[in-house]
Amino acid sequence: MSTLQHIRQWSAAHHPRWLVVVRMGLGLFLFAKGINFMQDSALLEQLIYGKSHLAENTTHWLPIIITWANLLGGFMLTVGLWTRLMCLLQLPILIGAIFDINFQKGGFDAGPELGLAILALVLVIFFLIEGSGPLSLDGYFERNRHEETGTKVP
Repeated sequence: MSTLQHIRQWSAAHHPRWLVVVRMGLGLFLFAKGINFMQDSALLEQLIYGKSHLAENTTHWLPIIITWANLLGGFMLTVGLWTRLMCLLQLPILIGAIFDINFQKGGFDAGPELGLAILALVLVIFFLIEGSGPLSLDGYFERNRHEETGTKVP
């Protein structure tokens, strides 16, 4: 049995139901950040590129990718679909938010943005390992796939 199968089997047997609320809260938080970035894209561009690049008339793709990754990843985490893939997608965004953006402020500022980014990173890493659990669309599709083949799901 491979390591991934061991992790999935342990996760299915030891996934408390209250983690569903935490996963949905993380998803809603990321979705709200995506909406926030969409409403104030100039702020996101300023955080990423600095003030010198705001005067250029070029399209910056990184803020667009970050915004849509937060919207898509937040929605998918909320409903519990492709949870591990969406967590993997969020990792570079959150690591960049913690290190790059906070270093631009002159070191690690112990403000609420840094705390939320670190909490979101820890939760994303947790759900990358743990998965979405039984109360999710991943769990629903897994159960229905096994019902069609006649095998038993742990």
